[in-house]
Amino acid sequence: MDLRTFLLLLLCSRLCQGLLGPRVFARPQRALGAAGTESEVITPAVTGEVLARSLPYIQRYAGEYVVVKYGGHAMVDPSLAKQFATDMVLLQAMGIKVVIVHGGGPQIKNMLTRLDIESHYVEGLRVTDAATMEVAEMVLCGSINKGIVASIQQAGGVSVGLSGKDGSILRTRKAEKSVIDPQSGRPIPVDLGLVGEPERVDISLITKLCDQGVIPVIAPIGMDAKGNSNNVNADTAAGAIAGALEAKRLLLLTDVAGVLDKSMKLLPKLSLSDVAALVEDGTITGGMVPKLQTATDAVRNRVDAAIIMDGRVQHSALLELFTDEGVGTIISQ
Repeated sequence: MDLRTFLLLLLCSRLCQGLLGPRVFARPQRALGAAGTESEVITPAVTGEVLARSLPYIQRYAGEYVVVKYGGHAMVDPSLAKQFATDMVLLQAMGIKVVIVHGGGPQIKNMLTRLDIESHYVEGLRVTDAATMEVAEMVLCGSINKGIVASIQQAGGVSVGLSGKDGSILRTRKAEKSVIDPQSGRPIPVDLGLVGEPERVDISLITKLCDQGVIPVIAPIGMDAKGNSNNVNADTAAGAIAGALEAKRLLLLTDVAGVLDKSMKLLPKLSLSDVAALVEDGTITGGMVPKLQTATDAVRNRVDAAIIMDGRVQHSALLELFTDEGVGTIISQ
């Protein structure tokens, strides 16, 4: 039995066991949470059925880029982190070109506290001064990035840790942010220091690594025209890289089920016009707005579809890519 066949059977066993339960075959709705505890016996017939069901998905994604923004609970929970690494190796072994972009806001905050470096905010937005930038780069490119690489390699894959500065992956410009003046209702520009946004993406290093069967793990640190390091929002970085790669999928792992309507029900599928309408009528507010902006920008930049999904669900990436119901909210044209 070759490696790919073995990994396909491993996928079948995970899909058939209690990680999913009977929903794999019934498919009544999109999965919203972790599966039940009862497991099914993996018979040859069940294995064959799941293989047959998986084949169209495998054919759809083989040779395509899938960019995963990794963060939130999925990154700090040891069990989920281990599963994530195994799932990424599985996808890569199937011929999918996996690219991971990770965050690390809570870890940066913890390190700033330990070093007694005070954080400054403007209207609730963190200002990244030189000291904060140094800590952010140390944490993102150091312990977090190398920890993810180590997990992937322990799962049997080959991975390389990078930052957006390596190979000029992320050339950045100063991020332009504004807040609304409560008195005039007009936007007021704010200076967030060394916070950047992608101006140009060079994918040559990423494509070379993926062509060699290597999984790039990228910290969202970019470099501006003067050589200064810039802290880039991880969602934004992932979306820009996905657009440059013309990825088949952009998976944005979050700590919520996806995009919810006003009654807190999951919206499984949205078009670009749907998103604009939901933002305008106030259904979508707060932190979900910039995530949807990232998703819609990526789709406009030739990403086939972007998914805002719950990273707390076991094997969420596999469920999204290899089941009809998926996980979370898919945004497409």
